[in-house]
Amino acid sequence: MRRILLLTLVLVLAFAFQAGAADMKMNLNCIYPASNFHTQGAMDFAKKVEKYTDGEIEIAVQAGGSLGYKGSELLKAVKDASVPMSDILMGVVSGSEQIFGLSTYPRIVKSYDEARELYEAARPYYEQASKKWNQKMLYAAPWPPSGLFTKKPVNSIEDFKDLTTRTYDKNGAKFLRKAGGSSQSLPWGEVYSALNTGLIDSVLTSATSGKDGKFWEVLNHFKKIHFAYPLNMVTINMDYWNSLSAEQQEAVLKAAKETEKAQWKASKKSNMESLKVLKENGIKVSEVSPELKQELDSIADEIFNEFKQDADEDTKKALEAIGM
Repeated sequence: MRRILLLTLVLVLAFAFQAGAADMKMNLNCIYPASNFHTQGAMDFAKKVEKYTDGEIEIAVQAGGSLGYKGSELLKAVKDASVPMSDILMGVVSGSEQIFGLSTYPRIVKSYDEARELYEAARPYYEQASKKWNQKMLYAAPWPPSGLFTKKPVNSIEDFKDLTTRTYDKNGAKFLRKAGGSSQSLPWGEVYSALNTGLIDSVLTSATSGKDGKFWEVLNHFKKIHFAYPLNMVTINMDYWNSLSAEQQEAVLKAAKETEKAQWKASKKSNMESLKVLKENGIKVSEVSPELKQELDSIADEIFNEFKQDADEDTKKALEAIGM
């Protein structure tokens, strides 16, 4: 009798474990560390999904690029289901889909409000491009505005000519070349040492990244040129998505919508807090003069006109639809 009771207890516990287990477990790849607000947003999204699906879906956020995928590889990695979900800096995969580079074109938006308007108008085309790569776009949020960290002050277009700048995608590289400077494409982990050794003397990035990189140890100035508000998106492999029930999909989209709203606010907060930290540590933060603004806009217009002329048909249709 004792053996029968013990066996019964084991079976009951096993059934209870299975009943409480998730129907689906997925990794969500994040290339930024756990302290970054994009990664924190992904973690919040995962918690919401688990809550809204009553534990049926569990998402494990893998931070800091721990899964080994580089930014330019992520679109294909999700397409092939090498990783079910990923946070992707859209400009880095614009070589695969031109429309993904839209948010990193220089100075087409100059505020969070303008960035939001552009995103809302362009989102259907982002979703369409994602679908071509066998994935569904769940949400997107911007980095704080990209500015220019330098050793010497930049007050005119002439000051760009001696710069060797680390940029995060081809749009930034093209801009720096047209302004008279040169650019270097480096992994983020190599930027600080490159500044120390003189390989580069400036960085095009956000105040948040400058704070995380402790740039006050190697640089002196941050010019708020409002270069771009680059978008990060989170996508899921379409085969994984289609395997979810209608109720589960609805729950995931609810979590995504809430996360997106929170992440736009988090970006603004990160920008304000980071600018404060930069100033407290001796970085001289400054706005562009009207004269420099005009010169930057002239270069930006030239680059965007070239982009429109060379764009593929899908991208041209998207640009026409959003009035650009």
